[in-house]
Amino acid sequence: MLKLYIRQFAPFILFVTTLAVIFVATRLGLMLWQHERLEVGQWGLVLLGGVRIDLSSIAYIALPLLIINVVYLMAPRKLKYVLFILLKAYAALTIATIVLVEAATPAFILQYDVRPNRLFIEYVQYPKEVLSMLANGHFLAAAISLILALIFAIATIRYIPRPYCQHQSRRFSVFAVLVTVVTLAVLARGTFAHRPLNPALVYFSQDALVNSLILNSSYSVVFAAKNMASERSAQTLYGAMAEEQVVKIMKSSTFRSSMGDEHIPTLTVNAPYHQGQSKNVVIILEESLGARFVGALGGKGLTPQLDNLYAQGWGFHSLYATGTRSVRGIEAVISGFLPSPSRSVVKLSKSQKQFFTIAQLLARHGYMTQFIYGGESHFDNMKSFFLGNGFQDIVDMNDIAEPQFTSSWGVSDEDLFIQADKELSYLAQQKRPFFSLIFTSSNHDPFDIPENKVVLDAVSTNEHVKRDLAIKYADMALGQFIERAKHSEYWQDTVFLIVADHDVRVYGREPVPIKSFHIPGVILNSPFDGIQDDRLVSQIDLPVTLLSLAGIEAATPMTGFDLTKHYPVERALMQYYDNFAYLENDKAVVLMPGQRASYWSYNKASKTQTSLSTGNKLVTLKNKALAHALYSTMAYQKRLYQLPQPK
Repeated sequence: MLKLYIRQFAPFILFVTTLAVIFVATRLGLMLWQHERLEVGQWGLVLLGGVRIDLSSIAYIALPLLIINVVYLMAPRKLKYVLFILLKAYAALTIATIVLVEAATPAFILQYDVRPNRLFIEYVQYPKEVLSMLANGHFLAAAISLILALIFAIATIRYIPRPYCQHQSRRFSVFAVLVTVVTLAVLARGTFAHRPLNPALVYFSQDALVNSLILNSSYSVVFAAKNMASERSAQTLYGAMAEEQVVKIMKSSTFRSSMGDEHIPTLTVNAPYHQGQSKNVVIILEESLGARFVGALGGKGLTPQLDNLYAQGWGFHSLYATGTRSVRGIEAVISGFLPSPSRSVVKLSKSQKQFFTIAQLLARHGYMTQFIYGGESHFDNMKSFFLGNGFQDIVDMNDIAEPQFTSSWGVSDEDLFIQADKELSYLAQQKRPFFSLIFTSSNHDPFDIPENKVVLDAVSTNEHVKRDLAIKYADMALGQFIERAKHSEYWQDTVFLIVADHDVRVYGREPVPIKSFHIPGVILNSPFDGIQDDRLVSQIDLPVTLLSLAGIEAATPMTGFDLTKHYPVERALMQYYDNFAYLENDKAVVLMPGQRASYWSYNKASKTQTSLSTGNKLVTLKNKALAHALYSTMAYQKRLYQLPQPK
């Protein structure tokens, strides 16, 4: 009987075996590569959890092929040829896709310190940019991945056997199919518990990379796609809290008097620092610029121009990003919105109109509002979000005439800033206040910049020369722009904020490696020029502070701090995939899926993070963290983050 089963279901058995070998081999390879991140006792846990994930994945993937195999056995002779072609096509395409994703995994880990996840999917939505990036910066890795996928596809087509169907027992075939389907169903579910298998059931480490090694990359991507479709709420991941308690904590955390609007719970008025004629506001959002590259912050010293601006302006030495993507930085700097485990509000449907941004508020105060970008503004849904929420004008690479250099992500920062100077000069001539967001792109993987513009000292390793050159080039272009701006008509009445969207890479054993969220930020042309500010600061504090410096007194739903004032606590918030960190003074709570939490001490001077045991004070801090995470989801879903409608 066993021999007959093997012959009848030979394609199915070979397909399942091939998938298992691919998943196990690639996991072992990744574990050996990242062995320093694995403790001795964790190897077995990763492999055991990986078997559960792989069996569940294989069960789902193999079911369509099993159906084709069964239909082939039962079909008349005339249809068997077509069915066998269909069987080979499904097997070859599926195996090639899985090999492609697994082969792309090392490059993804180098950049994001986890297996491919939702970011993998989000990038695929922009094939032009991605293909250009791969061709210019990751050609070898992409070529190897494609070659491996092609080899596996050809081998599958050539060697997959035809099901044996002569003299078979129909009764045995039906029995074999039933047993196989039941087995697949059990394996797919992965557990006999109430809920089916999910990553939380096999995760055991506080290191996100170690946990991701348990998965296979195909499972990781598909699970991310499923969550994106349903947009998992913070409550699902971290636990529940009464809405009244959430709102109470959020109101008290602003240290401002609430306006008492039941439709906008966090609506408050912040008395501005500047009294008098409104100031222009310009935000320069620097792509992928971590504090570890900035000399003024103790970094590698690749930013001499920014270092000089730190000395001249109001420099923040302990500023932390809210996330790891540009849209997360935009969300924080433009809206002051709290990070969450879902996608940034820049990309979500309910926030495309009537969602608070400082552009929307400033437009109501008579400002001209503008977004200037060196790439294509449709990327990451920026154009839609901006136009729907207060930005009146969009300038992108299509509006920049005769750029000197164009890379996979758009025109060079030099070209961008030349255009920005023209745009700001024009706005200044209109004799109305203006707000402009300028977003750079030269310091983006694959770090493609004009040749012979900058040189490096001996601080860079061969592995990172291209990246470090891009950082130094972006810094040079920034310095040139600021120098031009100082001699312009618009300089005197304009407050400038220069800030990074996020670091180039986040990595570490901790569930949220706080040090990797440390970014530069400096405000120019304010009464606080020359001050070096060492307070713990979050990106969500910046838009509140800019409105204060611009002299805008208005009700907003933002919960950030006005840094022209001092508060009883200092805090920062960070979202790292499914983990949410709330850092207050020197203590941090990290909320993780499955309603788990870990507690940490963080020294911002040495950037060291030490695990703590729980205590009463830390439990109180956890409630604060949970309220912030829950309010982000609640405010988005219930449309609580908006301005009151004008009377």
